[in-house]
Amino acid sequence: MATIGENIKEARKKAGLTQVELAKLTNLSRSYIGDIEKNRYNPSVSTLKAIANATNAPLDTIIISEKVNPEKSEKVPADLKKYLEQSEVIFDGDTYNLTPEEKDMVMQSLKVAFYAAKRANKRKIDDKTK
Repeated sequence: MATIGENIKEARKKAGLTQVELAKLTNLSRSYIGDIEKNRYNPSVSTLKAIANATNAPLDTIIISEKVNPEKSEKVPADLKKYLEQSEVIFDGDTYNLTPEEKDMVMQSLKVAFYAAKRANKRKIDDKTK
């Protein structure tokens, strides 16, 4: 499992950027970028978005700690699959007709949210055992 810091470092290198260049693009210090890459700090969501934009990396590839095998068939919970297969989706009192691309975006957003929650729960459990 890769950490957020490792994912950021990989995205930075893939973009051909040094820590100094990434720092300039994100208005952060080079030392802070280095500390994030070494997992000394947990960056805020706005910092993660800035790094994702600067490296042209999807935000979920930076946040998700597990490398997902694209060839592996993806299991979608039955209730979510049923929800997304509807021609109209009701959310927060409004009705939406989602395109296939929008349905995929909803699915990807939920994955990011669930992975973030999973990481937060793991940290809470780890903190309690210390």
